[in-house]
Amino acid sequence: MTGATTGTAVVAKRVDDGEPDTDEIRELVRAAGYEVAGEVTQSRTADPALQLGEGKVAELATLVADTGADTVVFDNRLGPYQRFNLGGHLPDGTEVMDRFTLILEIFGQRANTRKAQLQVELAELRYELPRAEAKASLAKRDERPGFMGLGEYDESREKDIKAQISRIRDELESIETTERQRREQRRESGFDLVALAGYTSAGKSTLMRALAEDLELDENEELHPDLDTTAESRDELFTTLGTTTRRMDIDSRDVLLTDTVGFISDLPHWLVESFKSTLDSVYQADLVLLVVDASEPVEEIREKLATSHDTLYERNEAPILTVFNKVDKVEEAELAEKREALSALAPNPIAVSAVEEVGLDELRDRIDYALPRREHERLVLPMTEETMSVVSWVHDNASVEDVTYGEEEVVVEFEARPKVIEQSRAKASDLASA
Repeated sequence: MTGATTGTAVVAKRVDDGEPDTDEIRELVRAAGYEVAGEVTQSRTADPALQLGEGKVAELATLVADTGADTVVFDNRLGPYQRFNLGGHLPDGTEVMDRFTLILEIFGQRANTRKAQLQVELAELRYELPRAEAKASLAKRDERPGFMGLGEYDESREKDIKAQISRIRDELESIETTERQRREQRRESGFDLVALAGYTSAGKSTLMRALAEDLELDENEELHPDLDTTAESRDELFTTLGTTTRRMDIDSRDVLLTDTVGFISDLPHWLVESFKSTLDSVYQADLVLLVVDASEPVEEIREKLATSHDTLYERNEAPILTVFNKVDKVEEAELAEKREALSALAPNPIAVSAVEEVGLDELRDRIDYALPRREHERLVLPMTEETMSVVSWVHDNASVEDVTYGEEEVVVEFEARPKVIEQSRAKASDLASA
């Protein structure tokens, strides 16, 4: 949740050509807790020293002074010396940051779990490492230690950063191992795993609330220490930084639905890499729901779908079902046009409104159909002291169709994942040999 206002910020953006769009950077600035006091934009090639042209920087300085803003946020990537030079043109004490340091600030505010905190720390260190390496390179060439605003050179800092990165990677790998084991335990217990993916503000958390049921996991509760009984949905970016898992309301299956950090455009490689482990819940799912905001312009949706598929392509093996959300904001004719225009990237998408709860039953049916097929099994169990515990286990881990009790045996007919059927046969064999 966004806390008290951090301060007042002026937004700046430069594009090579065309009209600069500041909607997303303004949302990011507000998500970090700043009040947006104004903006300065420019369409031109980048100035190597200042990013903006000198005249536009003077305009920026005047706006900062007039509004009393304490921060300037660029929706561009700033080099170390660009930031240093800009600081010399702005009122004393003005903080200068780019979109990537802003995103790190937001991540730091939202990191409520150990895993999220580690990933933020990893991203910050990866951001700092090339600057430390630059200091080392300049120092070796006998340049001034403070050259280009890089700060004093500390010979041990580069080594410290690399050692910290290694330590964090090791701890994250340990957490990831635990999470992989938990996923396998869930599958073995009969749960199908569905993950929500998509850009920030596509409505993933709202959709999760609409699809989820209240948690009642009973005997399987120990498998789900990470489950949340609530899933926030607010109209702001990065509401979900870590992962939130809920049980989905589907009668025919035991399904767990996981929401995770949203994609965002134009992220540098080092930042994406730092949060790869959060996406493991997507990569390792049985089905991915790729959620898009159907009310956005078609070209914007196309770009986001393409980037999402690129992000998922590297490691994802599960089928992808595209969900056009927020259809309550779109006319039917416009929605039909978008379906046609985006059919190559989103074949046969499902249209829903999570807010209005429109199309959710059809979505549940599509999820049921897209998940791995269940197999039918007829299990004959000898009547022993342990038989009823096996029957109870089957009820917990499968969809039981019929149970027939005889004097010497119990016949259980059910549908389940292949792994559960294999385990049930082993339990039946143990009863027979006892």
